[in-house]
Amino acid sequence: MSARALIVVDVQNDFCEGGTLAVDGGAAVAAAINDYVGSHEYDAVAATRDFHIDPGAHFSEEPDYVDTWPAHCVVGTDGAEFHPAFDATVAGSAVFSKGAYSAAYSGFEGFADDGTTLEQWLRAHDITDVDVIGIATDHCVKATALDSVRAGFGTTVLLPLTAGVAPATIEAAITQMQAAGVQLTGRDENAPSHSVGISDVGIH
Repeated sequence: MSARALIVVDVQNDFCEGGTLAVDGGAAVAAAINDYVGSHEYDAVAATRDFHIDPGAHFSEEPDYVDTWPAHCVVGTDGAEFHPAFDATVAGSAVFSKGAYSAAYSGFEGFADDGTTLEQWLRAHDITDVDVIGIATDHCVKATALDSVRAGFGTTVLLPLTAGVAPATIEAAITQMQAAGVQLTGRDENAPSHSVGISDVGIH
């Protein structure tokens, strides 16, 4: 018997317009997720977040935007909070914080307050398949989806409910995810890669 979970990745202030690592379309994704969750049923919903204390070389005053980045999502700052357009209560206590002392792109590197990992939580809920949405398509969404496949979950990324950094890296991420066996839904070849909308998101 199959059970499906939704994983909402890093819909935080610093990754939306006005944040230190703003992604174009981030706020729109935050709002669209609420509409989507309200009209679709899942067996479980989880949210991940960057929650940095001292991630070492991940932060840089001269970032290369590949391996090093400006300071973001620092614990205790507004930037680390979920964007107000996203109602994080849909995840209840299933919030997985990652990257306290490391880069930690994947939600599977995160922990709930009780120390449970995302994979442990999914297995405890007998989840077989996951849908991944959030920010950014070409970084933490990609990393989470790839780790999900490696863990043996059927994995789908709902592209219209993601926002990415740049067209070139989004395309590279899509190619990498497809090669790994991640399913991709809701892509309009004629639309910008970060376009948002829920009407064309296929759901199982």
